[in-house]
Amino acid sequence: MKAIAKGLAVGLVATLMASSALADGKVLKFGHDNKTDPFENPAHACTAVFSSIVAADTNGAVEVEVFGSNQLGSAAEHVQHVRDGVLQATLTSTGALASYYPRIDVLNLPFAFADNAATYEVFDGDFGKALAADIEATLGDVVVLGFPDTGGFFAVTNSQHPIASLEDFDGIRIRTMTLPSHQTIVQALGAQAYPLSWGEVYSGLQTGVIDGQMNPVPIISFAKFSEVQKYLTLTNHLFSPYTFMVNRSFFEGLSEDQQKTLRYAAESCVAASRGLSRIIEASDRGLAGLMDKMEVTALSADQRAAMAAATQPAFETHVAENLDPKANELLATFKTEVEKANGSVYMD
Repeated sequence: MKAIAKGLAVGLVATLMASSALADGKVLKFGHDNKTDPFENPAHACTAVFSSIVAADTNGAVEVEVFGSNQLGSAAEHVQHVRDGVLQATLTSTGALASYYPRIDVLNLPFAFADNAATYEVFDGDFGKALAADIEATLGDVVVLGFPDTGGFFAVTNSQHPIASLEDFDGIRIRTMTLPSHQTIVQALGAQAYPLSWGEVYSGLQTGVIDGQMNPVPIISFAKFSEVQKYLTLTNHLFSPYTFMVNRSFFEGLSEDQQKTLRYAAESCVAASRGLSRIIEASDRGLAGLMDKMEVTALSADQRAAMAAATQPAFETHVAENLDPKANELLATFKTEVEKANGSVYMD
């Protein structure tokens, strides 16, 4: 079945490549790797709002076609497709973007944000603009339109026992992405980092190959991890937004008014992803529903501070030793802007 699915994906990409030469440049093909339901998934809510605004406000001159659920390959392949002009847009995770833009790893500073509002301020403000400009300059063939929400802060689940302290992580095998920074963070917490592809996570938890994993609450709910995990800890240790990017040649081929439309449609897309993420977190599809199936632990400020003290130096050493000077500059700016955002009050 995997071979058949791969063949279908390759065939579809080939068809898109062939048809792109005939297109007039006003069809925006948008690929992502999430479920295609705008009421259940923040990524697709984002693309649905974006598509609607672009179609309406360009009077149909720019048509958006969305290909979700990995129809056109993996998230990393989507990035390459956008760079090649096979797709015109994608939402890419930090993990998928890292192989093209390693500096994205600075966003994985653990225990950085105090709350969701602080994340909005940072990614909509000066740091978000600086990050977008650096991605554009480094890749050269994309335009960054924003940083949508992937579902919120990461939480940790496991099958062994409640986790409320650094000592509780001892010996727990936690699945991570293949990002070295994620492995560094998990190891600094005292757990064992176990890199594993997303498609193998549920079965790995079910069979005991891994004891736990980390993801935002909506993803934990949608993936039905409560069926194979007993304990959930609201660590809030990572926040990793999507990067919304479009093909530069396509974007520059649009009229000035059409470019403006794409930019404010992207702003609404970001807002939709955030709104739906918060709604899911608070509904029976999120934390409220998980509380009926799992034992939930919320960390105190002191517990989070102890975990931050253990992980942040290890992460900063990783960045200093493995990334370039520009990444270290970005990390310093990120920390400054996060501190400002954490201290601000809405409508103060």
